[in-house]
Amino acid sequence: MIDQQGVLFQDLFEKSVEACFSDEKLSTDGGAILLKAADRRMGMLQALNATLSDSRMPGKVDHPLAGLLAQRIYAIALGYPDGNDAARLKEDGMLKMLCDRDPGSHDALGSQPTISRFENGLDARDLLRLGQAYARNILHYQQQSRRSARRPKRILIDLDPTCDPTHGQQQLTLFNGHYDTWCYLPVVVTVSFDGELRKYPLAALLRPGTASAMVGVPSLLRRTVRLIREYFPHTRLYFRADAAYAVPGLLDWLEAEGIRYAISMSSNSKLKDMVQPVMTRVRAAVEASGRTKREYGVWAYQAGSWKTFRMVSYKAEVLAEMGNIKDNARFLVHRLPGNVGSEGAFDFYYGHSDMENTLKSLKDDLAMDRTSCCSFLANQFRLLLTLAAYALMMTVSEHAANEELRRATMGTLRIRLLKIAVRIKSSVRRVLLEFTGHFPWAEDWMACALAIGAVPKG
Repeated sequence: MIDQQGVLFQDLFEKSVEACFSDEKLSTDGGAILLKAADRRMGMLQALNATLSDSRMPGKVDHPLAGLLAQRIYAIALGYPDGNDAARLKEDGMLKMLCDRDPGSHDALGSQPTISRFENGLDARDLLRLGQAYARNILHYQQQSRRSARRPKRILIDLDPTCDPTHGQQQLTLFNGHYDTWCYLPVVVTVSFDGELRKYPLAALLRPGTASAMVGVPSLLRRTVRLIREYFPHTRLYFRADAAYAVPGLLDWLEAEGIRYAISMSSNSKLKDMVQPVMTRVRAAVEASGRTKREYGVWAYQAGSWKTFRMVSYKAEVLAEMGNIKDNARFLVHRLPGNVGSEGAFDFYYGHSDMENTLKSLKDDLAMDRTSCCSFLANQFRLLLTLAAYALMMTVSEHAANEELRRATMGTLRIRLLKIAVRIKSSVRRVLLEFTGHFPWAEDWMACALAIGAVPKG
């Protein structure tokens, strides 16, 4: 509790302004009840908690693991990604209510040391079970939510690494010359359905800062594909990734599994020689017209390390920008239906570019890169917590009232639907949340609440 009586601003306005902190049960996160409703629909926290075993002495436990798990996931969703934030949030009424505690009680949530012990208390097997439970929950929820609609014809698996700069003595943080920083290199796997733009993060694997592209990826993809086929056994799978993953072992595995794919390819001298006649023709047309031009085509191509020929499409593009002419040849190895064509193959692959937005949202809006624990495993746990928070927010987003909110970033969603000042009144029979009637997005919030499970008050 703040000891100061308040402060006085005497000369800002015609009247003096006094500011003080109230003893009333107030919170700035009143809209967070939507996260609880989202979890009720998904069963996320229950699924994750079922994998945890508590070896502590029951008589000395004030904070069950289920409560600590909920506290961390909800806090991350609300914009409090650091374990240190628990010191300021342990008395917050809304967060107490989300964690199934009476918001009017003096029963505090987990403190910073308690949260720290929790994050550092899991071993590799615990994390593997948590990751599996998370992925199963996402796929089960998608399976159930799509039962009333047409079964998806294809599921697209996208994989992308990202740089996670570090600023301390974390385990396995190493200097990466490409990114010119000390970092981790986590890799994230998402799934999307048919032509939908929304990507659902299914797994995130933390890796050392100097990890090569394929470190940890084969086993991660095997587990991912196995789980997807368990829930969607008759749906065709597609895979997309950047040029670092156009490696023989992965291509062989994708083909053996019957997974269609489109993977970018780095240029080499042979590919450059093969595309040069087309580039010469396109460049001449651009020089004559002054406008960007491109042509597409496909070859049966076998790299020296490949066991067989594969289809490689090219985009022979010459850019005309502000009087400058620049060659921009691109290559793509793929195994797609025959009617797709070269341009269609590139159009399909370019859907992978939206991974950048997903990673940006995970990092900027939910601080997936707040991997500041000393322990490598604790930082992997933080990745999983972030994915769970992101999943709850995605579920809220799917029930938003308008297209603008459904397509909004998680940061915008948080401001418009979760960050609402609220007065909390707790009695024996009910908890009353009183919002201000002047909240700018009150109608959007009410519509989302009704869509996600609330009922109109009679």
